[in-house]
Amino acid sequence: MFRGVETSPLLTAEEVERISLPGKQVELVRGRLVVREPPGTWHGAIAAKLAYYLGDFVYRDELGLVFAQDTGFKIAADPDTVRAPDVAFVARERAGLVRARGYAALAPDLLAEILSPDDAPA
Repeated sequence: MFRGVETSPLLTAEEVERISLPGKQVELVRGRLVVREPPGTWHGAIAAKLAYYLGDFVYRDELGLVFAQDTGFKIAADPDTVRAPDVAFVARERAGLVRARGYAALAPDLLAEILSPDDAPA
């Protein structure tokens, strides 16, 4: 007897917004949920320092918006992909595309990922 490959249904960005996994980080890659442990303390310290320096530069000259760790951006659709870089920048010209709720449907103009020893590609 032939058995088909079991697959879970693809999720949308809107469905991921409603998922609550306390203490976990979630992203959506081509409709598939990726769950990770939070990064270590040193990772957070480096990301905070980078966000501080970038934010100082960006806000001083009103260049756009800076986002900290865990801010989701919907960078693809059908199937959806939502990524959350450690630090991100969206230029003033596109800042109006950022919504008060939900994921902004855009890729940041600049993003930074802090690599930790335990990081693996998603």
